[in-house]
Amino acid sequence: MNMRSSDARIARLTDAGLWGTDTLHDLLARNAAATPDREAVVDPENKAELTGQAPRRLSVAELDSASSACARELASRGVKAGDRVILQLPNTSELIVLYYALSKLGAVISPTAVQYGTHELTHFRDELNPTALITVTDLRGAKLAQQGREVFDHEQVWDIADDLDVFAGLNDDPAGDWASDANATLTVAWTSGTTGTPKAVPRSHNMWLAQGRLTGYAGQFSDGERFLSPFPMINMASLGGILFPSALHNCTLVQHHPLDIPLYLKQLQDERINYTLAPPPLLNRLAQQPEMWEQFDYSALRVIGSGSVPLSPAMIETFESRFGKSIINFYGSNEGIALIGTPENSPSPEHRATLFPRLGAEGVDFRSYAEGAILTRLNDPDTGDVIEEPGVAGELTVTGPGVFDGYLNHDGEGVFTEDGYFRSGDLLEICPEQPTHYRIVGRCKDIINRGGIKLSPSELDSLLEGALGLAEAAVCAYADEDLGEKVCACVVPLENVEAPTLEALREHLRDKGVARFKLPERLEIFDELPRNPLGKVTRNVLRDQVEAREHDGETA
Repeated sequence: MNMRSSDARIARLTDAGLWGTDTLHDLLARNAAATPDREAVVDPENKAELTGQAPRRLSVAELDSASSACARELASRGVKAGDRVILQLPNTSELIVLYYALSKLGAVISPTAVQYGTHELTHFRDELNPTALITVTDLRGAKLAQQGREVFDHEQVWDIADDLDVFAGLNDDPAGDWASDANATLTVAWTSGTTGTPKAVPRSHNMWLAQGRLTGYAGQFSDGERFLSPFPMINMASLGGILFPSALHNCTLVQHHPLDIPLYLKQLQDERINYTLAPPPLLNRLAQQPEMWEQFDYSALRVIGSGSVPLSPAMIETFESRFGKSIINFYGSNEGIALIGTPENSPSPEHRATLFPRLGAEGVDFRSYAEGAILTRLNDPDTGDVIEEPGVAGELTVTGPGVFDGYLNHDGEGVFTEDGYFRSGDLLEICPEQPTHYRIVGRCKDIINRGGIKLSPSELDSLLEGALGLAEAAVCAYADEDLGEKVCACVVPLENVEAPTLEALREHLRDKGVARFKLPERLEIFDELPRNPLGKVTRNVLRDQVEAREHDGETA
């Protein structure tokens, strides 16, 4: 696909007032002019432990000047508008400076998880043909720059610790002849697909700003509030939920990495945080052990966003009734899904835990920042017919200014409906007892949702096939109370060959450069795998068999 929206889509959304001319760095310049001394970015307290660098606190003016100087340095290294640059960095001030610097150049930012290994980096390199990988020498013992040089030419790997000082021009003049196209691609994030490898998701400034406005409206953000970001700044949760709302509302962005519960709670208090994100397992633990929460002063905190797996109604009740903090339930994706359950549109904790408003559905009125900010419906996955009857499962399809145009290097088949709605692959139903809302009931696609991180089973299948004396191998999800789902490896050993251990399989995948969070956490031995008449593994049947074994006490 083209990396830019069609002229017709740009004209339509611009005329509707849903897209404009602002870029990410335009917002920074405006904020710097209005409140130059306000804090813009605060490093995690443990930054020295993470990367060996001292933590910083940058004002809005300093962020503007540092990113301009960094942009000039990157330009001197050959980075220009349209070039793709991969960032593999933790949540630090350097990462934020680079976001704004690359935005100013009109370059395309591809943020990746620090857990990714050579396997994933090789795929990203082949898909993007990037100009550079910007990373760090050492992240708590992980040699990221060294790993990068195993995949990229050495001169393409720029190390913020030893090679690229993003703060070299901290007090320089921020002025420059910067890129100005709000419809240019700003990021290429990565999402799992059913074909085995992560897909590239291009998004423009306007797409992200539409997403940020939705989050800002749901969270009722005010100018100058303080946000705490505990999730890696690489996808919808942290970009649409933190970075872009912070730019739109001129808020302070306090960084956190990796999730460290005592430090996270301390930062909430010490930094006087007004809004944060938190994974459901952490919120559940705090609700079940209120003494952990009540040892700190969180009087500044207004609202907490969560999601990725169904929330606990009891947790929401505890936070709102006992702790006095509102919970927002996010259901989003890199492609542009953005359903948000709030105390206003879903007052009941039981509803907000598992239901999401039918945004844009005829006869259903939910307030948003603009009419048409997101439109949703359910389609029959086979016929494409629109489903309007409660209790009937259908595929969620969405459109609106935040939705992407299509995957990079993909033929587009099956991604959109004929009239342009994105096919999410998620099965929902109109809730019979609350027909203004949807309920998630399953998935059309073979995706494992491990704590909000979407994993492709077929990618792992292909890496296990033929390995370690296996005749057949496939992975599937199994239920987990904290993460929602985890990965189970299901294998059929070759005749007269001893089955491998779980650790041997994990070591095999580690040797392939596979990220840690993709590794199986359970192993099941089979005589044969269930397959359909075409020979494809029926993963839903496989999962049922795995969970039946656990129920019957047969887990390996």
